[in-house]
Amino acid sequence: MSALTLTPRALYEEVAELLRQRIFRRELEPGSWIDELRIAEELGISRTPLREALKVLAAEGLVTMKLRRGAYVTEVSDRDLADVYHLLGLLESDAAGVVATRATEAQIAELRALHEELEAAARPGQVDREHFFGINERFHMRLLAIADNRWRDQMVADLRKVMKLNRHNSLLKAGRIEESLAEHRALVAAIEARDAQAAEARMREHFANGLEAAS
Repeated sequence: MSALTLTPRALYEEVAELLRQRIFRRELEPGSWIDELRIAEELGISRTPLREALKVLAAEGLVTMKLRRGAYVTEVSDRDLADVYHLLGLLESDAAGVVATRATEAQIAELRALHEELEAAARPGQVDREHFFGINERFHMRLLAIADNRWRDQMVADLRKVMKLNRHNSLLKAGRIEESLAEHRALVAAIEARDAQAAEARMREHFANGLEAAS
């Protein structure tokens, strides 16, 4: 029997990531129809890996498959957004409490350093929203990694993908960047004080305020 040759990453996964980033960048707008034939021709692939990629994105909630009509970029309703922020608030506030209790001093220093990067990225007149979002996500994902619960991490990763369908709206509200930074400051202070209850409360408030800004 000949040995199987496995590629590091299946083609459909590469296509899924490409489409995922196009959705996040709004190159594929919420509610828009995904032209499978055009995309397959553009990428020089058959429609089979493209359809497999769309199934992955549908499972993540980024794409909606409609009977006999094809695939569409998911539109997030107000109810969807509220549900996603509610669950993220629960999951990440629990993680914040764990971090305040169990994190090493070196791990807390990592979070402090990421927060300082976020502060630097939000200097008046110099705000790059994509850069700000990137650092913000790194902060949250590092906090989750320190809390070390792979099941929670998996749920948060999926929920955050749906949140990104609407994420740009959250910074359009006047003063939201400054509010978000203040919330992060309070969260980091609670973690540094090893106050799990305060850390959980600050994270819940962060998501509640984020939802209000995004709605």
